[in-house]
Amino acid sequence: MLADRDSLLRRLHELRSEHRDLDTVILRLDGSLTDQLQLQRLKKRKLKLKDEIAWLESRLVPDIIA
Repeated sequence: MLADRDSLLRRLHELRSEHRDLDTVILRLDGSLTDQLQLQRLKKRKLKLKDEIAWLESRLVPDIIA
């Protein structure tokens, strides 16, 4: 169980890092004359990462019975 949690935390860290990197790239490309299709792909990837991050975070937080 602990190893599983560690691997989830490691993956979460990797996804957050990639998400930040994409954010930086998108901000740089958004103001310039660039390929709009490539920009859309980067934004879609960023949204996909956000979904994966949310899913992993939900797996790491224990269920609280009210």
